[in-house]
Amino acid sequence: MTEAQLGRLLGALPDAPRIVASGNFAAPGRLLAVADAALAEFRLVMLNAQAGIPDRPGIVHETPFVGPGMRGGTRLRYFPCRLSLVPHLLRQRLAPDVVLLHTSPPAGGAVSLGVEVNVLPAAVEAVRARGGIVVAQANASMPVTYGDGRLPLEAVDYLLEVDEPLPTHTVAPPDDTSRAIGERVAALVPQRATLQLGIGAIPDATLESLLHRRGLRVWSEMFTDGALALEKAGSLDRDTPVTASFCFGSAELYDWVDRNPRVRLLRTEKTNDPGTIAGHPDLMSINGALQVDLFAQANASRIGGRTHSGFGGQTDFIVGAMHSPGGHAIIALRSWHPRADVSAVVPLLSGPVTSFQHSYVVTEQGTARIWGRDSLEQAQEILDRAAHPAARDALRAAGRELGLALS
Repeated sequence: MTEAQLGRLLGALPDAPRIVASGNFAAPGRLLAVADAALAEFRLVMLNAQAGIPDRPGIVHETPFVGPGMRGGTRLRYFPCRLSLVPHLLRQRLAPDVVLLHTSPPAGGAVSLGVEVNVLPAAVEAVRARGGIVVAQANASMPVTYGDGRLPLEAVDYLLEVDEPLPTHTVAPPDDTSRAIGERVAALVPQRATLQLGIGAIPDATLESLLHRRGLRVWSEMFTDGALALEKAGSLDRDTPVTASFCFGSAELYDWVDRNPRVRLLRTEKTNDPGTIAGHPDLMSINGALQVDLFAQANASRIGGRTHSGFGGQTDFIVGAMHSPGGHAIIALRSWHPRADVSAVVPLLSGPVTSFQHSYVVTEQGTARIWGRDSLEQAQEILDRAAHPAARDALRAAGRELGLALS
């Protein structure tokens, strides 16, 4: 259909419909623009929405994971939810009236969800169950990926054809601090481990330090160009596909995943199921945080009074990794926030806790060993090995006031 036809269709919907759209770097920009022009009011559900999405009075943003396109907004409704449970949220509290997808062109009676499978199969099922609408922005540039992203054409009501490059994501080269943290994290990773890493300078630096390893596997919520670097270096087990629920990165990464049997993108319910994660031996879950406290609790979602991101898959993978034979959960972060000029290690978190009970907390200062130690030992490890030297005296005094007999 044409954009004009789609606009008339959406404009005839009841007041303030809920629209679920592909997120991350797969937002269906043309479809979202049509919806923005056709509807005075609507609710928009996206995961990790990037800048440029519709944002004006009349649009309410709803999400379990806040991206830069929604961050700090006055019309944001944040739903705390681990990623593995978001499909249930879409069937219950956030049931969609419309699903807008960014797909490959039709071939063989189907389209591919490409680089963003994630919670979209669940969204399509939820909107189908209530008689809603599915619209695909079929882009010649969208890779075809294997796994759970194949969507039969009978599940799509309308299709808008486009031919435009996918948005890419470029991460700046790691600085010296990130490299120091990455080297410490890599030292904890055994041969033939299965990796789960997030996005950012520290995960990228960790992967740089793992390029000499062999037999590594990837079972993750997502991956970027770091997985491709491991593949080029011969670090990955050739008999095990790289498995995640979405990916984003460079044009080279998109070319690599296109029709590549070495890559499988599965539904979030599969990749993020803690029981499935635990079934992978030596599963190393490597995640970041904004703060950790002396009780080994991590805040990865909130800055001050504002939600910065959300639970994401961190809680899923930490639980799964801790139950994996030989697995570990690692929180890696800088000991000091240079912009805010404050310590990332605090006596006690003042806001919501994203995760806890990790194996290690790693900063450029050292590696704090958490698992199997009592609460005082954990606090002493974090103080001595993870905290910045400039913060240790104040942390020691505050810890004592909290009942920790720190030395």
